[in-house]
Amino acid sequence: MSYFVEIIGWIGAVLIVGAYFLNINGRLNSSSPVYIISNLFGGIFFTINTLVHHAYPSMIVNIIWVFIAVGALLKKNKQVN
Repeated sequence: MSYFVEIIGWIGAVLIVGAYFLNINGRLNSSSPVYIISNLFGGIFFTINTLVHHAYPSMIVNIIWVFIAVGALLKKNKQVN
């Protein structure tokens, strides 16, 4: 279980930092589904990792991160319809 938690923590880091890097370098728009979904899953993975490590302030930040991503996806979906 411990390795699994660490692996998803690192995957979360790669998803969030990778999406941010691509965005800053003009390769990925912040309103693109790939960017938003990367942040969504990165936030979920970080939330799990920080919960297991009892890092509650970081866990709260990542829960908020997830809600922001879900809100962006819902807004984007509303604009399409």
